[in-house]
Amino acid sequence: MPGETFPGADKKPYLLLSPLLHIFLYDKYKYSKEFQHLVKITEQQIDRLLSSMKGRKIAVVGDLMLDRYIWGKVSRISPEAPVPIVDMESEQVRLGGAANVAQNVKTLGGDPLLLGITGDDNSGKILKEMLGEQNFPADGIVTDQSRPTTVKTRVIANDQHVVRIDREDKNEISAQVQKKLTDALNNIIPVVDGIIIEDYNKGVLTKTIIKETIALGTAHKKIITVDPKFHNFFEYTGVTVMKPNRNEIEEVLGVRLRSRDEIRAAGLTLLRKLEAENILLTLGEQGMSLFESAGDISHISTKALKVADVSGAGDTVIATLTMALAAGASVKEAVTIANYAGGIVCGYVGIVPIDPVELRKIILNDRSGTET
Repeated sequence: MPGETFPGADKKPYLLLSPLLHIFLYDKYKYSKEFQHLVKITEQQIDRLLSSMKGRKIAVVGDLMLDRYIWGKVSRISPEAPVPIVDMESEQVRLGGAANVAQNVKTLGGDPLLLGITGDDNSGKILKEMLGEQNFPADGIVTDQSRPTTVKTRVIANDQHVVRIDREDKNEISAQVQKKLTDALNNIIPVVDGIIIEDYNKGVLTKTIIKETIALGTAHKKIITVDPKFHNFFEYTGVTVMKPNRNEIEEVLGVRLRSRDEIRAAGLTLLRKLEAENILLTLGEQGMSLFESAGDISHISTKALKVADVSGAGDTVIATLTMALAAGASVKEAVTIANYAGGIVCGYVGIVPIDPVELRKIILNDRSGTET
């Protein structure tokens, strides 16, 4: 319905896209002007797809990270400043960024082939050891002595995220390191079923890396999915699925999204500008909107029943989406399954990969359908 707003949409200021742009886009996509709903996944479909995911080789190109967690409790405020004192109870390290995407690919039965960098430091050593424990090939991981390994340290007290501390270098990697990464991708491209580009704007995904990765994947007719950030956003042209979130869309288009008209206009603008096969807008509590180059526009409500922590949810969505496409799912089926997966991991504190057994159970137990 024109002008319809989503729940909570009034939390952000409103800026409408150009009326001329609305006219242009609606004329081209007039047969799909109203949002459709995505598909219902049957037991036969999910079993077939989960089975077909096994052994799928997915190249994951992007920013590798180490996620540290400090767990504790707060019982008092510091006398030195108005901040809580956290009594540390335990400490944990997990794979983050593109490494977490790869871990999700792995838990879904795939074979992730990582391409990224670490620093020549203790955190890099720990990250490589963790990848080795899961038998991830190390051929595409380059050690860059000029920069530290990206580390995000999260302090969680009383099941609440208190603060995050980042250690990183956001400058672009050198031409020499870029060549090592593109050479590594060239070596594996014949055997991969798909490519995930995971961009956290930490300097790995330069314009050169982006261009060569997409060109190589396109030449070999591979599935290419992208989880972008703000920098170099419009370099991701001609991919299978581009998956920006609300903040990224609003930043690059200079708009605010609160109604279906605005979301429709933004999605179609990106579809045209990026010449993508599909644009998937992830909108948090408002769900997801899928724009297909064939003309369909679909919306699916969030499946997050309890939101404990959204960290890593985007990694799970892009991994599940890509694995489903590689297994033969239609884009609507893949988005539907990925939406369930993202909703599941939001229910856990800290970054955790998707469990296919839990994913299957949640899908089959959901009788609400995908209607908004």
